Amino acid sequence: MDEQRQEQYFELIDKLVKCPNGKEPDVLDENIELVDAGFVSVLMQVGQAQIHQGNQDGAKFLFHVARELAKQLGLYPDPNTAEVPAQ
Repeated sequence: MDEQRQEQYFELIDKLVKCPNGKEPDVLDENIELVDAGFVSVLMQVGQAQIHQGNQDGAKFLFHVARELAKQLGLYPDPNTAEVPAQ
């Protein structure tokens, strides 16, 4: 991942954190070109940093967004919709 892309991810995370509650989908839609596996990874890294800085609420928010995006992007299966193999 190049530095410019990473900086764009950080800017998008900043927008998400600062946007009014419930407007997160709008912010993501406006920046859809940045919503990819790399963004999910950076969300997780920033969430980890938030934990180390004592910001549990901020970390929970970022982890929640990362989990939802990962499901939407198909990065890992949603256990609620995953098919159970026939026995």
